[in-house]
Amino acid sequence: MAQNKVAYDWGKIAVLSGGFSNEREVSLNSGMAVLKALKSKGIDAHLFDPKEQPLYNLHKQGFQAAFNVLHGTFGEDGVVQGALESMHIPYTGCGVLSSAISMDKYRTRLLWESVNLPNVPYIVLKDGSDFDAVEQQLGLPLFVKPACEGSSIGVVMIKEKGELAKVYPTLKQYRGEILAEKAISGGEYACAIIGNRALPTIRIIPKGQWYDFEAKYQRDDTIYQCPSDLSKSEEKKMQDLALKSFAAIDGSGWGRVDFLRDNNGELYLLEVNTVPGMTAHSLVPKAARQIGLEFPELCVEILKLCIHDK
Repeated sequence: MAQNKVAYDWGKIAVLSGGFSNEREVSLNSGMAVLKALKSKGIDAHLFDPKEQPLYNLHKQGFQAAFNVLHGTFGEDGVVQGALESMHIPYTGCGVLSSAISMDKYRTRLLWESVNLPNVPYIVLKDGSDFDAVEQQLGLPLFVKPACEGSSIGVVMIKEKGELAKVYPTLKQYRGEILAEKAISGGEYACAIIGNRALPTIRIIPKGQWYDFEAKYQRDDTIYQCPSDLSKSEEKKMQDLALKSFAAIDGSGWGRVDFLRDNNGELYLLEVNTVPGMTAHSLVPKAARQIGLEFPELCVEILKLCIHDK
């Protein structure tokens, strides 16, 4: 076997991507990148899109494990994880419970609050909410978002008084609660986790007003500082907090925890991603490179956790 190939016989691996969510196109991009990486290491990997064929074909076609990069609903919320377990097919990433919890930002926040972890201040919006009072309590600008979407889908920045009441009805199309969040302007950060290890943190500096879908996936001018601008002690504090917040949702395998930092240096947990993006713009590969893991090696490390832990 060539030197750049892995020696272990992994068997037939399905790269789950695409799917049914609003993040389908991002997932397909992640899937193609992972597929290419695994094949470059001599692994018998195949793209599998559950929108194109029934999931039970995994068993019929003899797949022995699944590398899951299905983002959003069905892929990141515990549904596909439960289906894979029922077929006794090992898979990458978090299990059913942790996937379901983390997909719901509201219930993730409730869990973090119960163990005294720092959350971004937020208010759950209802039809009868006093939207003017919410704007006054959280201050302007603020953000409003659906609790059960990813990739900044549905997120709106509220800048003017009275705008929240106008935007709220447009978000009722999404599943779950609608959250209004305080805007924290000291910097946005991410900390990836592989196994039990927190990787170097990344500071995200978008050219626009905030880190929206366009900045994440479509623009090439977003700045990613890795290593970030944190001091050694601040870096360790964020990494420790990332591991604690990941453990609180019973996270396993790999993931990414996102933070906001205020102008006084205080950290706030924003969300946890149990199926992070694996595209050219994605954060986990950038952090992995800092510890000597290029993209193909990173994919193999994630697959190892699937094989050994599930």
